[in-house]
Amino acid sequence: MDKLIFIVDDEPSILKLLSHWVKNQWQYKVKTFENGNDVIDHLPEEPDLILLDIMLPDIDGNEVLKRVKAYNKDIPVIMLSAQGNVGVAMESIRLGAFDYFPKPIDKNRLEPAIKNALKNYELQKKIHDLEAEVQKEYSFENIISADNKMQKVFKMITKVLDNDITVLIHGESGTGKELIARAIHYNGKRKDRPFVVVNSASIPRELLESELFGHEKGAFTGAHQRKIGKFELANGGTIFLDEIGEMEMSLQAKILRVIQQREFERVGGNEIIKTDVRIISATNRNLSEAVEQKEFREDLYYRLNSFPINVPPLRERRGDIVILIDHFLKTFNEKLGRNIKGVNKSALKLMYDYDWPGNVRELENTVERCMILCEGDNIDIETLPAHIKDSSGTSNLIYGGPLFSDTMPIIPFEKLKEEAIKHALKVTEGNIVDAAKKLNVGRATLYRLMEKYEISSKKN
Repeated sequence: MDKLIFIVDDEPSILKLLSHWVKNQWQYKVKTFENGNDVIDHLPEEPDLILLDIMLPDIDGNEVLKRVKAYNKDIPVIMLSAQGNVGVAMESIRLGAFDYFPKPIDKNRLEPAIKNALKNYELQKKIHDLEAEVQKEYSFENIISADNKMQKVFKMITKVLDNDITVLIHGESGTGKELIARAIHYNGKRKDRPFVVVNSASIPRELLESELFGHEKGAFTGAHQRKIGKFELANGGTIFLDEIGEMEMSLQAKILRVIQQREFERVGGNEIIKTDVRIISATNRNLSEAVEQKEFREDLYYRLNSFPINVPPLRERRGDIVILIDHFLKTFNEKLGRNIKGVNKSALKLMYDYDWPGNVRELENTVERCMILCEGDNIDIETLPAHIKDSSGTSNLIYGGPLFSDTMPIIPFEKLKEEAIKHALKVTEGNIVDAAKKLNVGRATLYRLMEKYEISSKKN
């Protein structure tokens, strides 16, 4: 094996015996030292494990342990001692030693301890590599944009990285609100702590409270054991409350308590649980209007909206369309094993003029679809979806034609709302959440209007 193990002991016979076991029998690389200062000087060689005697001629082994941990807290250190003193052993463990062995050393116990220490260190290195990749993925450089409006968004983000002010990200579906939330977390002071996502619209209303705050065993039918909620899991880090505008009023009050008092209780429990968590939320609704309609708590709105960030839709930053297409081409060429060079002029013109109601997410999905269908080196009009080919610039289309024409009779506004709801429910196959999103209203508003117009949620 290519693992490097440092052995530190001032007794030549012990060094010779341990070196024989580690190098010749267990097949690891070995470097030996007879004092503490020498091993500290060689730490830049990055050993995978250190076998360290407590009694050394120059400095105490526990002092060496402290310096090793200061250099790299993850390097495993197994302490060795002829003293057989429990207090000494406990002090070593407290300082971060992986294990402790009295002399004479039991070879049959030492070998598995070394294997476990090396395995644990390898896992720690993989975790650090993954954390580095995550932080790289959510760096500002990976939020693709050259538009001035988005540059203002980036400037706003930099203002909140090193403080815990509550952030509310406003923007249409598909604009990348979660990506911005992750960029705030992974570039801020909590980057080494958890980032936990809760989508208020995708979790059934009756389960959302348990998802957020956890529950105790027996709290309700099916609660067979205690469950830890998202706020507990996010302790020390960030919780991202997506689609916060879809949350019911009763839960909004409990979120307000967490913000104000930094505490909550599990469902069915009495224990007060303290939490240190940063809250970032997002919505595609106009929450100020929801407050006026008594569908969102005014006090919660002002607490969440302490630092608003508005993400413009793609149609308001058309210069980014070409940049994003180029980015997605590179991404999907690698993912799909293709070598698509670009988009021809006529197809690019249609894509540029299209309004992209699904924003960046829709553009990404469209590019991937086109690349799968593309048979040449460039995406052409034939590979574009029909609704993009049939569109003309930014004109609004409905049922395949213009929304209004000069020869049409004037339709009462109430009738337009009724027909829009019926159409949304038909397109979404009766999915209330999706229909509300497409209509840009809250679920409560949609339920109220459906009741008013006597519309069923069943497929129409």
